[in-house]
Amino acid sequence: MTSDIRTGMAILDEDACWSRLATVGLARIAIAIAGDLEVFPVNIVVDDRSIVFRTGEGTKLAAAVIAPQVVVEADHVDSVTARAWSVVVKGRAERLERFADIYYAEELPLPTWTSHPKQWFVRVQPTEITGRAFTAVTTG
Repeated sequence: MTSDIRTGMAILDEDACWSRLATVGLARIAIAIAGDLEVFPVNIVVDDRSIVFRTGEGTKLAAAVIAPQVVVEADHVDSVTARAWSVVVKGRAERLERFADIYYAEELPLPTWTSHPKQWFVRVQPTEITGRAFTAVTTG
């Protein structure tokens, strides 16, 4: 693992990024659409070095599949050790449309926070993944 000379943060390699991402169920997806930026919380699951989330009809689904690129970010801070990490995945989102892909996605351990119907699955195929690990500064 290398360190960022400016910040002292550990630079995570690709395997470490995917390993950390696989431990969280919540991330944020950022999308630039129609000259505006939108950020949405999404429940995620890592599947074979891609990210899958579920959503209903609406802005998030439309923007994700229209935008040429999306960014998914997840992070975590251990409340006991103050060790923290952040991973950013850039890539292309695609709505799953083939029945075989949808049936497969339905079997993934994908958490949900709401009872709102979410009938669509979206897979983010990464073009780049980066991450940092560091000790969080606590105040108080």
